Amino acid sequence: MIAMRNYKDTDDKVSLLGFGLMRLPKIDPEKSDIDKEKAQEMIDYAYSHGINYFDTAYPYHEGKSELFVGEAMKKYPRESFHLASKMPVWLVEKPEDTLKYFEEQLNKCQVEYFDYYLCHALNHDRLEIIKKNHIFETLQKEKEAGRIKHLGFSFHGTIEMLEEIVNAYDWDFAQIQLNYYDWDMQNAKRQYEILEEHGLPVVVMEPVRGGALHTLCPEGIEMLKKADPNATPASWALRFAASLPNVLVVLSGMTTMEHMQDNVATVDDFKPLTESERELLFKVADVYKQSKTVPCTGCRYCMDCPAGVDIPAVFKIYNQYCVTENKAQFLADYEALGDSKQAHHCVACRQCCSQCPQSIDIPTRMEDVKALYKKLKG
Repeated sequence: MIAMRNYKDTDDKVSLLGFGLMRLPKIDPEKSDIDKEKAQEMIDYAYSHGINYFDTAYPYHEGKSELFVGEAMKKYPRESFHLASKMPVWLVEKPEDTLKYFEEQLNKCQVEYFDYYLCHALNHDRLEIIKKNHIFETLQKEKEAGRIKHLGFSFHGTIEMLEEIVNAYDWDFAQIQLNYYDWDMQNAKRQYEILEEHGLPVVVMEPVRGGALHTLCPEGIEMLKKADPNATPASWALRFAASLPNVLVVLSGMTTMEHMQDNVATVDDFKPLTESERELLFKVADVYKQSKTVPCTGCRYCMDCPAGVDIPAVFKIYNQYCVTENKAQFLADYEALGDSKQAHHCVACRQCCSQCPQSIDIPTRMEDVKALYKKLKG
């Protein structure tokens, strides 16, 4: 039986594993169009195995994720699942925009209410937009009207910023990036503690860091295989986040049925990590940190690049080389990108840096990619 958690002290049961609808299978890897047949199969598998939390957002798949959810979920009784979406705060220019986007999202998702609704990816600038345009107050009224059940926010940023956001309004829950790699690297531990101290249940995003904690590096994978030959690296990462008591749901942005089946198996008859297993994961994280990969999750918040560079694709190919050191594969994949999307077109405008949830110094890392290509090309 898939594990469940209760929202605070209520009978509101939420599946410990949630389906993040940000990385659905696509018809063409270069475009945002969803492969609806494969994605529907994944939705149906998730639902039939007890997953009842589905997470989308206004910009996912360039606006197509919410539309897909509306079609995919309408076969199921509305009260049988929790639907989460997010206010695109950065698009709000005047107070009335809040309701405009909220109504649009309800219509796209073909629902009359959202169970969990978030102000999306808050930072200092977006908190100011919320204050200026009274976004929270507008959404609070929608909550009172029953069109939002729980009102929260998602966040990538500093501890100081999180404290400010938490104290600014009476939130119901929060969504943060949390995994065993970022527990220390991005202060996920302290973020979790702050939310726990404020009585805010945690929704976890990026538990496998965009798949990076599944591919890891050879040494890290070997350490995990030695501990449990039958467990996938992704299942270890999922268990880390799901073992924390104040975590309500762990979102996984699954792209294939194999991802879905592995994740469902992990939370079926769920077994929390032991202390020795937690320590093992921290050792694996230390080994992985030394592999020199770029901590990119492929979220694509950095896109589109004004110079045309496909930033996530470049980093994915670079990271694969850092793990495998397969020169021929790197050159083949990198050149297949096409000249216009390669790292040498980066002009270091740094527009992408302010959008990156991982705070990657993207222009500097592009120099690393350029240098590697030059070296391997000879």
